[in-house]
Amino acid sequence: MPFKSQAQRRKFAELLVKGEISKETYEEWNRDTGSKKLPERVKPKGGRAAKSKRRTKPKGKPAKKPTSRTKGKIRKR
Repeated sequence: MPFKSQAQRRKFAELLVKGEISKETYEEWNRDTGSKKLPERVKPKGGRAAKSKRRTKPKGKPAKKPTSRTKGKIRKR
């Protein structure tokens, strides 16, 4: 299976150094990737990124402003 990003490649190299994956596994992934130009990171499809978006209030009709005709008048009950 090929790497999807440079960040993933670095992570696998770190795991190799720690001894958590074998050299054969790393080499297999590296071989499958070849010399492709990989993005730095792959954007996640959901999860944290979807939750971290800033929510805005729905835009509705703005409140009516008093006009010059109604400013000075006193309401009768």
